[in-house]
Amino acid sequence: MPASLPTSPITVGFDLDMTLIDSRPGIKATYDRLAEETGVFIDSALAVTRLGPPLDWELAHWFPAEDIPAVADRYRGLYPEYAIAPTPAMPGAHEAVAAVHAAGGRAVVVTAKHEPNAKLHLSHLGLGVDEVRGWLWAEAKAEALTEYGAAVYVGDHVGDVVGARTAGALSVAVATGPVTADELRAAGADVVLADLTEFAAWFAGYAPDPGAVA
Repeated sequence: MPASLPTSPITVGFDLDMTLIDSRPGIKATYDRLAEETGVFIDSALAVTRLGPPLDWELAHWFPAEDIPAVADRYRGLYPEYAIAPTPAMPGAHEAVAAVHAAGGRAVVVTAKHEPNAKLHLSHLGLGVDEVRGWLWAEAKAEALTEYGAAVYVGDHVGDVVGARTAGALSVAVATGPVTADELRAAGADVVLADLTEFAAWFAGYAPDPGAVA
């Protein structure tokens, strides 16, 4: 855990699925369409209970390894039509991003999701983040977090905790995904919130006051 408060401007990283957005309805619809096209059974209701890791990990439960690259490409192609419109922002998401900007900071998204589709979600929901980096999972998220100089990374999965700690950022976890609050603490999260509605109040006590910076 960082020994001292960051200097302004602060950069805060956010995961996307089940952190800023509730992507379950859209992902379920996309899997259902993929199953219809391929004739391969996919338990979409089960799949959306374990969001977080890369797409290929989930497809491996339903398709042979040699088919996964092509199937993944087709999933990503179907995604804009089936997943964007049904997907809402998580409660507190807009306020969390606004809190970072109000402190004079930058809000960045670092996600395992296909980057163009991540940007479609953010645009559709009006989540005005400053940077987006996709296709990164667990330790690999530290690449972007380090590049952006993120002092904090907010996510819902153990993989997000790993990414934050690898980058030397404060790990703030929200228990809105497939991982319980106790599991997030056990994985090494520095702060665990019930959801993003608690973020702004927490952040107000953590971030430097931009008016106090010369």
